[in-house]
Amino acid sequence: QVQLVESGGGLVQPGGSLRLSCAASGSISAINAMAWYRQAPGKQRELVAFISRFGITNYATSVKGRFTISRDNGKNTVYLQMNSLKPEDTASYLCNADVVMRGRVGSYDYWGQGTQVTVSS
Repeated sequence: QVQLVESGGGLVQPGGSLRLSCAASGSISAINAMAWYRQAPGKQRELVAFISRFGITNYATSVKGRFTISRDNGKNTVYLQMNSLKPEDTASYLCNADVVMRGRVGSYDYWGQGTQVTVSS
């Protein structure tokens, strides 16, 4: 099995910054794409940022220029640096990974439990 554990959420004032981390552990051979999603109460889950195994990135229009996704393949960890935060960024942020497991064919989709980000004065 594989576990994804997020950290780094919290309460921040508008204009502030936070850095989220998501560490994957378990029977991992390799991790393909990793991504951050977010879900606010009463809203659909949306893709925030994506990073391929080789570092190709893509962002939601609403966060482009403010958020940066990165990864450390040696640590099986993905990060989300969030700057110039706005109240509308308030949501639970969830990590997603496409994992190739040891001894198994194909890849499998895993999710973390989420970390809450609240942007408020």
